[in-house]
Amino acid sequence: MAQTTHRADDLGITLPITQAACKIAQTFANQQPNPAKAEEVRLNTLAVWVVNEYLQMMDIPTNLKVSDSWNPIMQLCSNVADLEITSVGRLECRPVKLNEQACLIPPETWEDRIGYVVVQVDESLHEAHILGFIRSVEDELLPLHQLQPLEKLIDRIAQLQASPAKALVNLSQWFIGQVDAGWQTVEALRELLDYRPTYAFRGSIITEESFVNQQPIATKRAKLIDLGIQIANQPLMLIVEINPEPNVKTSIRLQLHPTGNRTYLPEGVKLTVLDESGAVFLEAQARSADNYIQLQFRGDIEEQFSVAISLDDMSVREHFVI
Repeated sequence: MAQTTHRADDLGITLPITQAACKIAQTFANQQPNPAKAEEVRLNTLAVWVVNEYLQMMDIPTNLKVSDSWNPIMQLCSNVADLEITSVGRLECRPVKLNEQACLIPPETWEDRIGYVVVQVDESLHEAHILGFIRSVEDELLPLHQLQPLEKLIDRIAQLQASPAKALVNLSQWFIGQVDAGWQTVEALRELLDYRPTYAFRGSIITEESFVNQQPIATKRAKLIDLGIQIANQPLMLIVEINPEPNVKTSIRLQLHPTGNRTYLPEGVKLTVLDESGAVFLEAQARSADNYIQLQFRGDIEEQFSVAISLDDMSVREHFVI
């Protein structure tokens, strides 16, 4: 029986990189268009895996499958190494190599993160050293001497578990072109999906909006929703369309579409709108031959609501403010 040892210093901890982690990292790397992107994805994957192992040791629940870093589409279009911590938020796990004095923190990871952990990956890929934690960043290069001990990460998670904060997507800002991280125009996301034939888009979509006499009209954005093993690595596409109405009202239309080689949504997948208190307001469920499902409603400025996409025991939730 092999014995596993963990080494710790004043800041972090050293953990082994398992064969299973290397296999997954290589699988993700093989899907990339060039060697540089493949190496980026490999190191990101290993960093996320090691941090996930550490948090599991600390009895902190995580969900790799809904993290962008585990989504082949997001791996391709961004430099992301996030780990979803259940009921807390996303932790960014950035890799560095031996002898590097600073860590790259891509701008696309500056929002919607509870903090950043830096992981030094051994060149042999046999072990990795979790160097430390920092709560926020302001520049693309983070000097490693600014890192704090991992105890600060545990304290941060405990604080958020005690009073979880919702990351609200501000829909009204979409009218002036200020869009939250992770949301793209339908056309841009469609082009990305078409670039990867395995994830070709299925179903009809609506073309992008424009401005008429500087007045906003219907605008829409889309996001990939990954329910993990429930739909075999073929994410769903959530489209949110908003349209201003008189009396400071906003009309909101939600559509859920399949991607990949699926013509229809998985039978039983639900699209649910919940009010600010968490009560179900509207809900639609896909039947055996639905190529999309849709919900439509109206709301007031500053009103909050949530949208849940669920299948069996897996659920992903997005939070909005009008």
